[in-house]
Amino acid sequence: MQRIADIITKEIKAAGNKLWEVEIDNKQIQIQKTRKEFSGDLTIVVFPLVRYAKSSPEDTASALGNFIKEHCVEIHDYNVIKGFLNLEISKEYWLDFLSGLNDIADYGVTRGNGPLDMVEYSSPNTNKPLHLGHIRNNLLGFSISQILEAAGKTVKKVNLVNDRGIHICKSMIAWQKFGNNETPESTGIKGDHLVGKYYVKFDQEYKKEIAALQEKGEEKKLAENNASLMIEAREMLRKWEAGDKEVRSLWKTMNSWVYTGFDETYEQMGVSFDKIYYESETYKLGKEIVLKGVDDGILIKEDDGSIWADLTQNKLDKKLLLRSDGTSVYMTQDVGTAHQRFAESGFDKLIYVVGNEQNYHFQVLKIVLKNLGFNWSDKLHHLSYGMVELPEGKMKSREGTVVDADDLMDEMIETAKSMSDELGKLGNYSEEEKNNIYRQVGLGALKYFILKVDPKKNMMFDPKESIDFNGNTGPFIQYTYARIQSVLTKAGDVSSIVPEIEMNEKEVELAKLVYEFPDIVSDAAESYNPAIIANYLYELTKEFNQFYHDFSILNAETETSKLFRIQLAGNVGKIIFKGMSLLGIEVPERM
Repeated sequence: MQRIADIITKEIKAAGNKLWEVEIDNKQIQIQKTRKEFSGDLTIVVFPLVRYAKSSPEDTASALGNFIKEHCVEIHDYNVIKGFLNLEISKEYWLDFLSGLNDIADYGVTRGNGPLDMVEYSSPNTNKPLHLGHIRNNLLGFSISQILEAAGKTVKKVNLVNDRGIHICKSMIAWQKFGNNETPESTGIKGDHLVGKYYVKFDQEYKKEIAALQEKGEEKKLAENNASLMIEAREMLRKWEAGDKEVRSLWKTMNSWVYTGFDETYEQMGVSFDKIYYESETYKLGKEIVLKGVDDGILIKEDDGSIWADLTQNKLDKKLLLRSDGTSVYMTQDVGTAHQRFAESGFDKLIYVVGNEQNYHFQVLKIVLKNLGFNWSDKLHHLSYGMVELPEGKMKSREGTVVDADDLMDEMIETAKSMSDELGKLGNYSEEEKNNIYRQVGLGALKYFILKVDPKKNMMFDPKESIDFNGNTGPFIQYTYARIQSVLTKAGDVSSIVPEIEMNEKEVELAKLVYEFPDIVSDAAESYNPAIIANYLYELTKEFNQFYHDFSILNAETETSKLFRIQLAGNVGKIIFKGMSLLGIEVPERM
């Protein structure tokens, strides 16, 4: 079925030929959803067309409205508000749309081998477990990947594990000094949590050393550099980069503990990757590119041996790329990784899902790559997102005040269990069924609450608010889906042919919302914003619940209305299922 915007576009062009004897450029045609305070479904912005009509905006709109109404059976009526032409679409069009929907298996989704978008997300350090901030990162990255794929892109989900560097050495040094050879097996502690424990321990002991040196009269900066723990950590990093066998062996062992822990967390969270890159395998390539940049006169080597990019011509400062001792920084590794990825795949877009505190980093990365002669640097995009806070305030990894992802997910599932038990609606379910629903509801609440917020905004995560069964929450949408499935189960097999009926206003509103789904997916993909889908699903669900409250489905006045409403409910359910899956959220069949 032809989309209504395409039909209207065709009629506008026909009006240009017939009324004004001109060819109207598609770029001048602006069609948008009518604002709620005005009557109509779609609005044509008339101002760009005035130059063709050579009359006032109001007269231009009236002439265009008359033409479209006369020649387009899909338009029932129109009204003019200044330079805006509001069109009311006929109920017959919405009925035809619903009739055709039964023949579309995956409505709203464009399958194809479109341009390759590589999406990097998660990017954890192997010195600590994933925390609440990582949850937002992972959920955004996975959801954006799903949405881009639904919009017809070829998507490759990648993860870059920061498995080397001074922060990793801090955990290793602390374990050597204070660990007494304990392991995940000997302690029963999840591997990433055990290593994170020693990252916190390093910071605690390091602060003690700094305080002791300051008491002896050293300035803070000097004390931070001269503390023995930091000296040992820097020496360990130097040995690691030199390939010291003992250091490398400990590094592999402790990282293996972390990877096992990460895998468990990712599985619980419901995210996955097509390929995992490791900084330890890409930083050397970055160093080679940087050193070549020095030879080519693009980068600067200082007297102490450090290498810098001079970005003053870009109205930025100088950026360190290699330290004086030859060790790499994050920028070096990102240069190497980006180069490797483009060589492997020739991506059309490389999307970094990274918090907004790294805005400067990615601005510099694009410029450095461009200056080094890599024109594909224009294909890099930083999906910058805001920080997540709890009602208690900010979190700090090194001080051990973070909320671990594992603990938060477990807490959400437990909260879902308590609330479900309180409502008493799962009494006849098996324990396995109950536990699965608790998991779906708890994690659904967490994911939806985070994804309904525009990524660019900072957000406050409130676990109690997120799991409410009323309002703009995941459980509210999940419960509505389960309600629809219950109706469909009671209805049994019904004809797939949509009966000819006179739709009431609520039915028309639901049809309009279902119709919007492909545009919603497209908008979310274009803006890398899952919140567009999340909030659309809430509006759809809210509208359905109002319809459900006002009109009986299974006890409708006529058999025709009953069959129509069953199919309408079924189509709403399909959109909820698909939309939630694009957010990485499961919807229970029963609740």
